[in-house]
Amino acid sequence: MEMLMNCAASCENCVSVCINDGKPLSCCPVCLDCADVCMMMFRLEAHNSTFLKSMYGLCADICEACAAECEKHADYHPHCKACMYACRDCAEKCRSMMN
Repeated sequence: MEMLMNCAASCENCVSVCINDGKPLSCCPVCLDCADVCMMMFRLEAHNSTFLKSMYGLCADICEACAAECEKHADYHPHCKACMYACRDCAEKCRSMMN
């Protein structure tokens, strides 16, 4: 659950920094999707939803897409780099939870 919260927070921070800098990057839309999905997964885990296993794959896919988009900006924007790593970690954890 901690990994999901960390990923959501990193995604929200990435968008926030981009907006505050007045330079929304191409990663912003997928960061918002990723943050929303991670928060939903957090809630599903909290009440041990019967849909968890099927949702882990979707969460991992979205986290990987977010990481790939943030990676495009990671050399110049530290918030994108942090988001990329958080998303990769979360995707890996979600994939491991599918079994």
